[in-house]
Amino acid sequence: MATLRERKTYREQVMKALYEATEGNRLLGVTGAKLHDALGIDPQDLAAACAYLAGEGLITADWAAGNTPAMVTLTHQGIRLMEAEEERERG
Repeated sequence: MATLRERKTYREQVMKALYEATEGNRLLGVTGAKLHDALGIDPQDLAAACAYLAGEGLITADWAAGNTPAMVTLTHQGIRLMEAEEERERG
């Protein structure tokens, strides 16, 4: 089982990967398989990160058999969060 720090890192990685892959467009999504390949996160940890982020209203996830995210999309709230973070990083 992942530690709290690892779980937070996985969530941040998922958000960043989604934001970059979709260029902040709510109409675009990323497959769970693509996220898994890009991030190398254990499938159970990826599913847990997606479930958490969906619960927070930052993403939506369509689920395949075995609690695997089939398609993941940023919500408006998720895009706003990532845009604010991008602005902070740019100073």
